[in-house]
This record gives sequence, C-alpha cells and structure tokens, in this order.
Amino acid sequence: MNSGKLDAFLSQGKEYVFVANSDNLGAIVDLKILNHLVQNKNEYCMEVTPKTLADVKGGTLISYEGKVQLLEIAQVPDEHVNEFKSIEKFKIFNTNNLWVNLNAIKRLVEADALKMEIIPNPKEVNGIKVLQLETAAGAAIRFFDHAIGINVPRSRFLPVKATSDLLLVQSDLYTLVDGFVIRNKDRANPTNPSIELGPEFKKVGNFLSRFKSIPSIIELDSLKVTGDVWFGAGIVLKGKVSIAAKPGVKLEIPDGAVIENKEINGPEDI
Repeated sequence: MNSGKLDAFLSQGKEYVFVANSDNLGAIVDLKILNHLVQNKNEYCMEVTPKTLADVKGGTLISYEGKVQLLEIAQVPDEHVNEFKSIEKFKIFNTNNLWVNLNAIKRLVEADALKMEIIPNPKEVNGIKVLQLETAAGAAIRFFDHAIGINVPRSRFLPVKATSDLLLVQSDLYTLVDGFVIRNKDRANPTNPSIELGPEFKKVGNFLSRFKSIPSIIELDSLKVTGDVWFGAGIVLKGKVSIAAKPGVKLEIPDGAVIENKEINGPEDI
C-alpha cells in the first residue's frame, strides 16, 4: 500500500498476490492453490508443511478466540518453549508462502484494521544485546475473511539460509527446470542428507573457493566437514561421510574420489 504497488496491481485487474521469503527456492506459483482460493473466496492462505526436528522453531497455526492465528516461538513463555517445539503437539509450521486477496488488503489497510502485534525478539549484534521489534506477515491471517492454512508438500519449502543449504541445491540432488528447482528422482530417500560444514565454509566466497565442483550427493546420508578441507572436481559422496582435517593441516580431497561410509582424518584414509 505505502509503495503504491497495491493500487498499481489492482488497476491492472490483479486479484491475488503470492508472497514468499526470497530464500525459499521451493516457493513457486501453484495454480491448484490459487484456484481453490478463488472458488472458496478465501482472502488469505498460509502454506504450512509437516514439522520435522529441523523446524522446531517455526511458527504454527492455532485456533484462538474463534480465529485462525499464527503463534511464533518468540511469543511463547520460556516454560512452554519445549511444548511448542514438540512435533507431536504442533505437527505443522508456517512456510511463509502466503496468498492474499489484494482487494481485502486494500479494505483492511484503509480501515486501519491490521492491528499487528509487535513481537520482541532478543538478538546479539557485534556482541551487544539488542531487542529487535518485529511484525510477522503471517500474523495478519486473523484479520481476513475465510482465511485458511493449506498443508503442502515439503518440496514447497526449500530455504537457503546457510552454505550447507547451498551445497544441497547446487549439487546433483536438484536441477533447475524453467526456473523451478526440481528434486532428482534418482534419490530414493525422501529426506535430504544432513550437512554440517565447519566455520571455514561459513561465508559464500570461502565455500565456493573450497569446491572445484560440487560433489555428487544422490546417495549421501550425512556429511560432516571440519578444518581446512578442499574438494577437487567430480567427487562422489555416499552414506555417512566425516572429513576432519587435523589442526593446521590442509586436507585436499582429490579429483574423482568416491567416498562411501568413511571417516577421513588425513590423505591416507581416502
């Protein structure tokens, strides 16, 4: 509304907006969802997906005071945080893929009806404790008519927040087809490999310089890398792989190496 985009979209005859986190590569327009919203006159839709142990901090949908509402971890009292994280009690979490009717946004904003609660989020910036004040776009769900959550497959939630996530999507586990990130059907396991990279890989520039090419990980279950490790080209990783360079020693994995269910601490282990 403030940017003028809302009125521009409405003047073009547009009715719905699909909003998602920029790091979620699985967030693509799905016409089946849009069709459902139009047919059922849903003004707001939040895509949720089943929670795994990796998602315990994600916000969830609750029914409160007769409305569908978003509950974020920062709103939960300390003594109930473990209960909130339970994948038994709260089985879904918010992907932040949101569909909203543009006319409804206009109506609510003009009526000053979007009374968004401020969520205080304690953080540390350069060693200084700060309080970040946030409003969550997902929390607006309670103000819209016929608002719903839709349980979507995990494939619609593929966030890249760390270089370990980047390794997954740059590998042969995914391909880019017409702008869509598609998972490789050759992988039998429905879950992705767990990947843990040491601090040497934290920054994107450092991460990219340490791989001549991204290894094949179709058959990988888990990878843990610590220390000064460098990867050659055409490497294949399978099963459970742990690579740990000794302190102060550079460990190079040679081109074309196939590593399956191994712990590597030096060149002699390859």
